Amino acid sequence: MSSDNAALVIEIATEHQMHEIGVRLGSALIAGDLLSLNGPLGAGKTTLTRGIGEGAGAQGNISSPTFLIARTHATESGTPFHHIDAYRLSSPAELDDLDIDYAGSICVIEWGSGYAEGLAESMLEINIERDLQTDLRTISILGTGRFTDPRDFLGETK
Repeated sequence: MSSDNAALVIEIATEHQMHEIGVRLGSALIAGDLLSLNGPLGAGKTTLTRGIGEGAGAQGNISSPTFLIARTHATESGTPFHHIDAYRLSSPAELDDLDIDYAGSICVIEWGSGYAEGLAESMLEINIERDLQTDLRTISILGTGRFTDPRDFLGETK
């Protein structure tokens, strides 16, 4: 994803903080929004997604869809919330096989880099790095469409 704006960078010290950032992100999402989460195993992608789902009003347990590829959750607003794991996909074309209405849904794609581009007008690309010595996570967020500057909707971060 290319962006003229600098990434919003946030340091995350705890699982709770990761979840809370997700809740804040999720509460700002509407149909047509897509988030691409990237980072190594254990970085916190699913924890972040649980928070995003909570903020978006997703119903049911949000867990990793690694073996199912995708899980769909109803939301309080009626907008479907799709949690997709692209880790086992071999090409972006396989996302078409899921028959998801990206324009009418909120979608979170774990391991989305190289798969999510071009699926939605408004997209956040979230990269998570994990320091194995301190367990500190650093997330960087770039946006397109209505998310051109993530600071506008995420607000002040600590």
